Amino acid sequence: MEIVFRATFIFFFLWLITRVVGRSTLGELSTFQLLLYVTMGDLVQQSVTQQDYSVSSGVLAVGVFALLTVGLTYAKYRWPRTRRVIHGTPLVVVKDGQPAMEVMRAERLTLDDLMASARENGIARFADITLAVLEADGKISFFTRSSESSGAPERPAAAS
Repeated sequence: MEIVFRATFIFFFLWLITRVVGRSTLGELSTFQLLLYVTMGDLVQQSVTQQDYSVSSGVLAVGVFALLTVGLTYAKYRWPRTRRVIHGTPLVVVKDGQPAMEVMRAERLTLDDLMASARENGIARFADITLAVLEADGKISFFTRSSESSGAPERPAAAS
């Protein structure tokens, strides 16, 4: 039973860490960060199972993590107000070509990182961005101005 309590504590500790670290950091992992998280996983395993390498301890610890994950997902579905706390909300980081510096500072997102993400999406200048949204998963969605009209045409073309 101690493994259940340890797994529950570690689960919520890891959840808190991922919320505190911030979405821009978690969206793109460097090689070092990936190795750090893998190492952290091993340390978590050791703290949950107290060096107990039995199959039942591993299954129990992973089962607790899975049940808590399902529980948080159910809470987001059942009580919509919990979504903001559990998962986070999208944030506007650029509007009409102007970066929202206060939001970016709070999320530890630099102009260089924002511009690199824009270039990956084929955007050359901030002025081309109508709206950029930092999603809850750390990815950035861009909406750009285009010279062509966007959306459906006002009148459908006549069929020949």
